[in-house]
Amino acid sequence: MSDHDSLDDLPDARDLDDLRDRPPAALRARGPADLLALVPRLLGFHPEQSVVLLTVGDARTPFHARVDLPADPVAAEELSGHLARVAARNGVTRAAIVVYTEDAGLAEMLGDELGDRLTARDVEVVCRIRADGQRWWDLEDPCAGYDDDGHGYDARSHPLLAQAVVEGEVVLPSRQALADTLVGDDPDEVDRVGTLAGEAVDRLAASPSGPAAARRLDLEAVWVRRRVGRFVDAGVRLDSHDVARLAALTTVSLPLRDVAWAEISRKDAARHVDLWRDVVRRVPGELRAAPSALLAFAAWLAGDGALAWCAVDRSLQADPGYGLATLVAQALDGAVPPSAWTPMPRHLLPPFAG
Repeated sequence: MSDHDSLDDLPDARDLDDLRDRPPAALRARGPADLLALVPRLLGFHPEQSVVLLTVGDARTPFHARVDLPADPVAAEELSGHLARVAARNGVTRAAIVVYTEDAGLAEMLGDELGDRLTARDVEVVCRIRADGQRWWDLEDPCAGYDDDGHGYDARSHPLLAQAVVEGEVVLPSRQALADTLVGDDPDEVDRVGTLAGEAVDRLAASPSGPAAARRLDLEAVWVRRRVGRFVDAGVRLDSHDVARLAALTTVSLPLRDVAWAEISRKDAARHVDLWRDVVRRVPGELRAAPSALLAFAAWLAGDGALAWCAVDRSLQADPGYGLATLVAQALDGAVPPSAWTPMPRHLLPPFAG
């Protein structure tokens, strides 16, 4: 691509599928400046020091991916190979590459490596561009970034992003800003929830053993299901006692965590995102692994991969190797679509087991 007006065949925004269920806007990228405005709209934030791969046109499972710039050529080869394998596995036939960096040489190397790997797997590379937040360069031009000033763009004031604001979409300034949405700003509430959670754990531990303990587990499972349902159905916010009880139960009992997990479906995943994001922001670190993993799963099922990764990171910081967080990470890493998820059979969980 040597002409910045030669991208008239870039697809509608709906073809750069972010795997969400909501109807996407019928927008068309008519050149790199439009494409650079679509990227943060799809990701939910403005990327920096990143490689972005976007599905163009039809694909069996359209997806987009953003990863940090690799540290060295070996890492670049491994990353390129992985992205090409994922694209081929998902039936992608056309793609666009955007490298966000001020380093022209690094961008050229990554653009060539990833482009060659995609081409070898019969994926047509529609365009390869480098962007630094203010200007973009054509990576298929051998002089790109070396002896020219590139083409100016302003993604933040672009009409495509302005329309996103009108439609209620939130586009954050960076990935760190997205991760910061999982950090609470009320330390008194965190302390209060921690104290109440300790009391809830003590009550559960004090339950008699045998049939009485099983009955108590069933009762707690009924409460988890109903309380989650009240939020999802009616938006009834959790008070401090509810947050503490929900966090404690999902932390100390995998069956109770799985009751909450089984409630998450594709049609209401966004509501579960709201619920578990609120919980994660209000619990102390020792209670954060399970709620963060449930948030990660809900975000993945809602098609918000960037938020899902942030929640995975939050969960693994609290408990390295936490199983559900690791499972979500594997789905994200392989660009597994939410449609691949088979809901957990309720009859296998308390209080539904016969």
